Order: sequence, then structure tokens, then C-alpha cells
Amino acid sequence: MTEGSRRSTLRGVARSIVLLLIGLAGTSAHAAANSVAETALQKAQRLEARLQETDVVRPAPKAQRLTSAGVQATDPRGTAPLDDAITCLARSIYWETKGTATAEQEAVASVITNRVADPHFPDSVCGVIKQGSETGRCQFSWWCDGRPDEVREPDEYVGALDVARRALNATLDDPTEGAVFFLHRNVSLAWTDELVLTHRSREFNFYRLPD
Repeated sequence: MTEGSRRSTLRGVARSIVLLLIGLAGTSAHAAANSVAETALQKAQRLEARLQETDVVRPAPKAQRLTSAGVQATDPRGTAPLDDAITCLARSIYWETKGTATAEQEAVASVITNRVADPHFPDSVCGVIKQGSETGRCQFSWWCDGRPDEVREPDEYVGALDVARRALNATLDDPTEGAVFFLHRNVSLAWTDELVLTHRSREFNFYRLPD
């Protein structure tokens, strides 16, 4: 083998090693992200159960709380199926309140978690969001409007995921005082006369059941 051929062979081997290491690093990073997401989904199930089981939901112990990295890993692009508490809650916050202040997002998130805790409504976040879809009378219009549910503004969705995280951790203050309904302030419906108005924000009116 000539000196030139030997150098060429060594360069080829070096390139192969580099590509292999890059591939292994990518595989390792992907596995780590999946592990973080899986841990977050397991925590979310337990946090959702806390909402179902008690009338007074107190902040979860720190070891049980969702982390920012965990919720972001579950649905980083806003395209995941809506079949877990984090995704259902974050996607609903996004579609109902995008373009509004964080306080509006927190209030709408509180309505959803209040419903999970209320025996008049389904006992899961996704159940609350999808309620009425079987009859075409959805409680949340974005779920039944026939349009794609994937995120269009990723930066705004990052904020929605964070609000969902804090809502499931029960570390949000509920400005709605236990509301289980909300309407845009420019919408007036007769059935709200039977409800108790608990809070007015810049965008929405919030109501609870009279009992």
C-alpha cells in the first residue's frame, strides 16, 4: 500500500468513527428525551388523580411536580395526539386563549381543572376537553370546529405548556373562585342567568354552578 493510499484509508476510517459517534450521540439524546417525556406523563396521571380525589386541591409535593423540561418534552411541536392530561390541557389553553395575557390563560386552565374536580363533569382532563363531541355539542368549541388541532405558533405553545404544568401541579392561584364555565365577554347566552358570576377578566366572564 502506498503512503497516499494508507492516508486515504485512515481518513476514511476516521470519518466513519466520527459519523458513528454522532449517530450514537443522537440516539442517546433521543432516548433521554423520551425518558423525560415518559416520566412527565406518569407524573401527570398521578396529578390528575389528585384533582379527582379531593374537594380541596393543594399544591403537589415538590418531588411529584411536573418540571418545565418534562412538559416541553411531551409535545415540543404541538402535534402529539390529544390523549394525555398535559397535551389536552396545554392545547386547550393555547386554542382558547392564544394572544392573551398569561393571567387569562391561568384562569381558563383553572376552569378546566375545576371541572375535573367537580362530579358534574368528566374526571379527566381529556374527558373534560372532549365532552359533548359524541353529540356534536362540544363544551370547548375548538375541539369540534373541524379544523386541525396542531399548533401554529410554537412560541405561544411553550407558554401554554408552562401554564398547564403549573395547573396540574396545583401551584396556580385560581382567580375564578371555582368557576367551571367561561365565555368571551362579548358573548351573551341565556343559560348563564342560572349561574353565579365569579370573575370578570379582560377577555372572559367566569361562572360556577349555583350549588
